[in-house]
Amino acid sequence: QVQVVESGGGLAQAGGSLRLSCVATGNIFALNTMGWYRQAPGKEREMVATVRRDGRTNYADSVNGRFTISRDNAKNTVVLQMDSLKPDDAAVYYCSAGVVVPSPYRSLTVWGQGTRVTVSS
Repeated sequence: QVQVVESGGGLAQAGGSLRLSCVATGNIFALNTMGWYRQAPGKEREMVATVRRDGRTNYADSVNGRFTISRDNAKNTVVLQMDSLKPDDAAVYYCSAGVVVPSPYRSLTVWGQGTRVTVSS
């Protein structure tokens, strides 16, 4: 069984910073793309940032230049550094991991439970 667990989040003032971390654990053969998504009240879940195993990143236009995603393949972790936060960044943030599990080998997308980010103006 594979689990993805997020940490970090909380309350920040507008213009401030927060750091989200995520670790994937369990019977993992390989990790492919990992990423962060968010869902604000009344809105659909949207992609925030993703990082491929080779380190290539992709950002939503709304966070490009303010957020930085990085990963540590040896530790199966991904981090989202959020700077210059805006009230519109408030949401529940979810970590996603593309996982290959063995016996039999198959690809899965595993989601964390989410961590709340609140930004005060």
